[in-house]
Amino acid sequence: MIRVSTPTMKIRGLVLVQHVLLAVLVVVGMVRALTTGAPTLPLLLTVLLLLGWYALGARLASVRLASVDGGAPGGRSGRWGGWWLVGLVACWLLTVVVSADMVWVAFSLWLLAGHLLPLRWAVALSLLVLGVVIGRGGHADGWTAASVIGPSVGAGFALALSRGMGQVVRDSIERQELVASLVAAQEETEQLQAELAQTQRTAGVIAERTRLSRDIHDTLAQGFSSILLLARAGRATDDLGAHRRLLGQIETSAAEHLEEARRVVGALAPAPLQSGLAEALERITARFTDETGVDGKVRVEGDLTALPPVLEVTLLRTAQAALANVRQHARARRVVVTLAEAEDLVRLDVVDDGVGFDPARVEQEDGRGGVARGGYGLRASRERLRELGGGLDVESDPGAGTAISAFLPRAAAS
Repeated sequence: MIRVSTPTMKIRGLVLVQHVLLAVLVVVGMVRALTTGAPTLPLLLTVLLLLGWYALGARLASVRLASVDGGAPGGRSGRWGGWWLVGLVACWLLTVVVSADMVWVAFSLWLLAGHLLPLRWAVALSLLVLGVVIGRGGHADGWTAASVIGPSVGAGFALALSRGMGQVVRDSIERQELVASLVAAQEETEQLQAELAQTQRTAGVIAERTRLSRDIHDTLAQGFSSILLLARAGRATDDLGAHRRLLGQIETSAAEHLEEARRVVGALAPAPLQSGLAEALERITARFTDETGVDGKVRVEGDLTALPPVLEVTLLRTAQAALANVRQHARARRVVVTLAEAEDLVRLDVVDDGVGFDPARVEQEDGRGGVARGGYGLRASRERLRELGGGLDVESDPGAGTAISAFLPRAAAS
């Protein structure tokens, strides 16, 4: 079903008025001509020719109007409309030759000229028709001021009326096109908003997966690594007392990391932070010393008792990752964890005296997806810190130990 637009309905209304007006004027002219003794057969033949030519043009115009309203191109209607109007004027001249009373139809011709022709050609054709009207009427009834002024006013009024109505229709069409373009733009905007929402949802899923991977690495993976190292140490000794001590450490580590796993799943803060970051660092370092035998120390410089939770969680995870790397790779005898306040920054340094490594090689292997010394742990910590406007620096050389320095601005809490 084709939806008819408002401008098209207006055009059809004007066309219907034009049809009715022409029919009325033809009937009036014929009645007057027959009452004044005009030859009937020539009058009927010329009027039928006039109406037939007019009907042909009306049919072509309706087809083109329907094609335009349905979305198909309407073609260059101005050119064929102008030639059709010239033919209509020629048919009208034949009727005027038969009877001067047919000059009444001139009013419809003036309206059509204003609709179908450019202004200069419309004026020229209107003057030609006006000359015929004045000349034929004056020749039949005698020239008077009324016979000249009346048709002249009618011609000017008809031409002005048709041009004004045409402008109104064109303005209506432009408004309709503007409304259609606005509706299309709104639909496109809604589609873009839907795509943006989908993209945001996808980004949220990816961010959540990244967060979970970091938390699993910083908690469960490190817990399993600790338990694995303790179990291997138990297998390497036959001392019953050492077995009991290692089993106790395994049990403690498993219980703590089980609780931590539950809190990660429940999206709660890490358990060690319930008593503050400094005490949490003391606790994990003491457990690290107890499990590895490495001498671990914690230093706190400045008032860091009221850090925002997001900073505490991030720095604690960084310390856990750094100590895990020391446990697995450093073969160190001593490690120092320093928490300090420097202007508007909070710094966390983890320094060991182990075997060290080449940071450039680690970064290169990590970029290729390889597993190097602390590869994922360092990368995950650096990404976590960068999200809060901080960063991670690593200084190390083979045989010279390792220093890991993390920093966060206090403003990151906002």
